[in-house]
Formats: sequence, C-alpha cells, structure tokens
Amino acid sequence: MSHEAAIVPVPPEAIAELRSIVGRENVLSGIDELLVYECDAYTLEKRAPGVVVLPGSTEQVAAVIKLCARHQLPIIPRGAGTSLSGSVLAVTGGVMVALTRMNRILDVDYANRRSLVEAGVVNAWVTNKVKSAGLFYAPDPSSQSACTIGGNVGTNSGGPHTLKYGVTTNHVLGLEIVLPDGEIAWFGVTPDGGEDVDGYDLRGAIIGSEGMFGIVTRVLLRLIRAPQAYKTLLGIFETVEAASQTVSEIIAAGIIPGAMEMMDQLITQAVEAAYRFGFPLDAGAVLIVELDGLKPGLQRQTEKILEICNRNGAREVRVAKSDEERLELWKCRKRAFGAIGRLSPNFLTQDGVVPRSKLPAIMEFIRATSEKFGLRIPNVFHAGDGNIHPLILYDERDPGQVERAIAAGNAILEQCIAFGGSATGEHGIGVEKIDFMARQFAPDDLDAMRALRRMFDPEQRCNPHKMFPGSKRCSDFTPRKQAAA
Repeated sequence: MSHEAAIVPVPPEAIAELRSIVGRENVLSGIDELLVYECDAYTLEKRAPGVVVLPGSTEQVAAVIKLCARHQLPIIPRGAGTSLSGSVLAVTGGVMVALTRMNRILDVDYANRRSLVEAGVVNAWVTNKVKSAGLFYAPDPSSQSACTIGGNVGTNSGGPHTLKYGVTTNHVLGLEIVLPDGEIAWFGVTPDGGEDVDGYDLRGAIIGSEGMFGIVTRVLLRLIRAPQAYKTLLGIFETVEAASQTVSEIIAAGIIPGAMEMMDQLITQAVEAAYRFGFPLDAGAVLIVELDGLKPGLQRQTEKILEICNRNGAREVRVAKSDEERLELWKCRKRAFGAIGRLSPNFLTQDGVVPRSKLPAIMEFIRATSEKFGLRIPNVFHAGDGNIHPLILYDERDPGQVERAIAAGNAILEQCIAFGGSATGEHGIGVEKIDFMARQFAPDDLDAMRALRRMFDPEQRCNPHKMFPGSKRCSDFTPRKQAAA
C-alpha cells in the first residue's frame, strides 16, 4: 500500500458512540470480523477499515456521519462488495458504513411505474417484486443476484440489456443522500412528485460518483413494462472477428437488440464445464442476441439477424425454444465469471470500452497481449456497446504472474483509450484505474470534477483516495511499481 496513505485510527470513544447509535450487534471492530471488509471483488489491494457499522435507517446513517465529522474520520460506504475496482477500499481505515441491512422495498407505485427502495436492496429483488404486474427494472449487472441498488448508483452500473435500455442513471428518478456533515438531502424526482424537476441535474452528478458525495440511503427507481415477447439467438462462429463483424452489421441494419453478448472459446469451455448448457467446445466465439418487443415484429428481425450471421460464416444459429431455455442461457452468461475458477485460482477483470467498429482490433490486441505476457485471457463482454471484459488469469502465489497480470491489464486499457474509448464502462475507477484518469481527461477536466466533489464534501472524507490522480495512486501499490519497471 502507499506510504502516503496513513491510517486514521478510530478512537475507542467513537466506537462506543457508534454502538449507542446502531446497537452493539451492528458494530464490528474485531480483527477477524474486519477481514471480511478488507476488499471488494478487486482483491489485489486490501486494507481493513477501523470499524464497520451496519445501520438500519437513514436517521442512523445521519447520526453515524455526524459522529465521523466530529472525530474527523474517513467514511467508506459499502454495499454487497461485488464492485471490481476497489471502490470501497478503506485506504486510510476509518468508518465503513455497510448498508446491507437497509434492504426494504418501501413502496411500489404501479400506476406511475416507480419503486422506492433502500440502498441495500438487491438488484434482482426489484424485478422479482413487480414482474407479476408485467414490469421490470432494466439495469441487470451480471452480479444482479447479489449487488445492491446503492452500489449500482455508486458506479452507474450497466449489464447486458443496457444496449437497449441504458444504464443505472437512465432508471433512477431521484435519491436520498446523507451528506458528509450528516445533513439528509433529496435530489431529483421525489416519491410523490412529477417526472421532471427544475435546475441542475445533481441527481445525475451523484450517480457514478463512487460514494464520494455522501451516502445514498433511498432510491426512487423507474420501472418499465416488460416486453411482450422475446427471441433469443445463439450464434456459433469460428472466430471472434466474424462474431464482431456480425455485431456491427446488426446495428448497421437498424436493429437494436435488447442485448448482444459475446464469449470466446476459452470462457465458453469453462462455462460449459460448469453448467452443461450445450455450448460447442471448439467454436472460436459464441454470440448471444436477444430481441424483445411486440411479438409480430420480432420474426422479421430474427430473419434479418439469421441472414447477417450466415453472411459472416456462422456455423450454426440456435433460437431458444422456450422461456426456460432462454433463462438457462442467460444464467450461463451471467455466471461466466464464476466459472473461471475452473481455469485459474485468480483473475483480474478489465472493463474497457471501444467503438463497436474497433472490436476486432481490440480482440486481436488482447490476443497479442496474452502471448506477450504469457497469461491466458478469456473474453466475455457486452459486444453491442463495445464494453469489453477480458479476464486476465494468474496465480497470486507467484509474484511474477501478479506483475504480468497488472501490466497486461494496463496495456489493454491504454489501447482502449487509444482507440477512442474509455478505461471503464461500468466498474468505476476506484483505486484500480486512478492512473488512467490523467490519460483520459485533461487537467482542466479533472479540476472541474474535483471542484464539484468539494461542493458536496469540502474535507474530502467521504470515500477518500479514489478516482483522482494525486489521491492514492495505483502506481504506489508495490506490484504495480514492479510491473511498470
């Protein structure tokens, strides 16, 4: 860890006050208890907080935050810990506020198609709650069975179906936030308000701010009507390049599927070994295309996609024969990361974005990077919007492999930016990608972002040492220094 990031101790009297606010059973301070909270799903950097608090209401969160302000303690918001960029790392210790016990769906307004939920509600619970009424909540990260709405807000999460429906910010009408001085504020549409608000869209600014503006406690979600019908296709291709070309041609034909997901051969083999869906083990790539909408219009689009797939040399195109088969296919795709354990003890997930037209080029670059660093790199990604997820396989017991994995990930992200893309599509910056902010944004841009952050958090105690160069730098982490040497 960085020698510049000194630990801020939590004094015993502060821990005693926290217990009086939320109850002794909702304050964790033992060494063994804190180990669970030392990292998120980005496991290369670890640092335990000084104490973890599990509040049960917005009022308790506000009381905790006021205590932190009095004691000048860092505040680290945390949901389910599924984030992949170290965005909830307690870099300097401090008080971690875990919102997993604030997990109630408070209201569903069916007439206006909205739902008020607490920040700790699991993403999938929302759709499960309203699907009997023909509604759903569109953002669907692969971790949706575990990740929380508050965490989704923090990184502006996406998922396979954001190609058509958009990311978290497109489906959050308003939100409640406890500011770093303990004030409770609401931004955006209120639960009993109309669809529009006046003034600056500070709701939008908070979404994707990775918890640096305060702690989001309640969220007003937009619900949309579930499609009347689906057509889900599985295209089997000899090469990633042929599948990528198919993606570009589908969009060029004016068809916007609900989702277009691609898996290369290595990850398809791991998924098949784990779930036995029937994926071909020798295919270079498989492409999942899901159409949704009014039933009469889907057949013509399906025929056009079949034509495009065949023109690009598809070996076979399967159409899901039932809802059960469709759901099983999506279960395999969304559990792809979990299947990687069959290939490697550790993996580093990247989250770059390139224009769709650059998908073949970035896939070739990843292949060359794999050879250069001597590491396997399977790929599973949101092909429709160019959001790639190369999984760099390594063994953390071998320091040399750790260094090469970091160097390979850096090289891939640098190439994404060179292609006119971005270093992240939905995982956020956290501590992992701090170095890339200066490569992607001009100094004036970063200064403007910092100024906005200071308006919410003048002392910069809320989730400190994230996102911005000059905070805690990724290059301060020892393996990163070695990888850059």
